[in-house]
Amino acid sequence: MIKHRILLIEGKRADHPSFTAGLIKKGFLVESVASGAAALAHFDSGIPDLVVIDATSMRTSGKRICQSLHEKASSLPTILVISADSDPNDKYGADLVLPLPFTMQKLVNRIKHLLPIENNASIVAGPFQLDVEQKRVLVEDKQIRLTPRLLLLFKILMEHPGEVIERETLFRQAWETDYTGDTRSLDVHMSWLRQAVEENPRHPRFIKTIRGVGYRLDVESADSYKNHNL
Repeated sequence: MIKHRILLIEGKRADHPSFTAGLIKKGFLVESVASGAAALAHFDSGIPDLVVIDATSMRTSGKRICQSLHEKASSLPTILVISADSDPNDKYGADLVLPLPFTMQKLVNRIKHLLPIENNASIVAGPFQLDVEQKRVLVEDKQIRLTPRLLLLFKILMEHPGEVIERETLFRQAWETDYTGDTRSLDVHMSWLRQAVEENPRHPRFIKTIRGVGYRLDVESADSYKNHNL
């Protein structure tokens, strides 16, 4: 498995915990520097997959560092800023601002949404990232495990976002059969899928039933959702 390279800009303060060890433990290659200038110098040895700026460790907003990176780096990676600001919509030129407090797992989940996808086993649609190999869905702060059947159903929907997929087509592909005389088990499994991935399964936001036809996955583009919600 490819390890993603993260450049972490964080101050060295005794009263502020470092994220370096936690991210390394989660499987990332982490290189830590103490300033934006040091980060730019580090770019000479290669552009990382993601820059994480721990602004709180430097008692700054991170805005000046983001501006410096944008001005001086010809090829800029995705930037995540850890901030004490409670308004994540003011991004200072970063792709995402994550306000404290949060858990390490929340940080990891946010990072995974920002990292480039390196293998064909991952599918992205709206807020969802489906890891086929690991049989899980990443959405916001959650990692959801799916059974093989639910995984296959969701994969089919995610490969055709915004399209109505007929019940018979879904059943035929997910059950790998030509018999479509009884698709009631499809409805049961779609109910289970909603319980797994929807915040309110009774009033689903994403997996919609098109009466008399089939099902549709309603999602915005991944960038649109990220910019609107994170």
